[in-house]
Amino acid sequence: MAGPTTAERGERQDGQGRRESASGPLRPPLLKRLPGPRALIAAAVCLVLLAAGGVWVLYGSQWTRVERVSASGTRVLTAEQVVEAAGVRVGSPLVSVDTDAVEERLRRKLPRIDSVDVTRSWPHAIGLKVTERTPVLIDEKSGKGGKYVEVDAKGVRYATVSRAPQGVPVLELTVSQPGGSAGSAGLRRFGTARLVREAVLVARSLPAAVARATRVVEVRSYDSVTLELSGGRTVDWGSGESGRAKAHTLTALMKAAPKARHFDVSVPTAPASSTS
Repeated sequence: MAGPTTAERGERQDGQGRRESASGPLRPPLLKRLPGPRALIAAAVCLVLLAAGGVWVLYGSQWTRVERVSASGTRVLTAEQVVEAAGVRVGSPLVSVDTDAVEERLRRKLPRIDSVDVTRSWPHAIGLKVTERTPVLIDEKSGKGGKYVEVDAKGVRYATVSRAPQGVPVLELTVSQPGGSAGSAGLRRFGTARLVREAVLVARSLPAAVARATRVVEVRSYDSVTLELSGGRTVDWGSGESGRAKAHTLTALMKAAPKARHFDVSVPTAPASSTS
């Protein structure tokens, strides 16, 4: 019978069935040592110091403070007006600037601003990129002393100017008549703001050539908007609905009847023109 192998000769079992090597009992591999309490405390202290250092750099040091505030995108406003209205204090920590509050403050103080983007430019600058409102109508009745109020594409009256912008039609609201007329009833039903928006909708729908020639947009009621063009021509537009169809119809009608003085596109499928 064959004797024990070399491996078997090198191992034996003790009295409790545990295997032993010739030099002693077999031991399991050593477990990975966990860091001790001192190492954990040292790591925690390092993290606290790093966090405190980061807070100090952002709020306490001179490395990340506001040194300049700049504005861009202005057309009528000046960059100085925008910077002053923003109210960002030079020397304050850059991280502490409330960009939402700056945006709200600019729109409140300067209604000509439609939107503004306030950005931090690390480590020392604040940028103010503004978009100004563009007038599509001017309301001379709301102005005093020969001044005009500009109305943008949203129907917002946002600025009073002493001179009418070139190429911008005048808005005339003739719905409020003395004595409680039908026009006054229309004003009570729809409100001035709604009628102004209707006029704006019409002005935005005009073909480019007609828009350049339009001098007055007159609103008598919600569904009665009339245009006064250069050369004494007039256009019955009707309501602000179906603006694209009315624009195409008016363009074709003007080409077909170049000597006409009056055009009616209030019903775009049944247009009309006349020389009187």
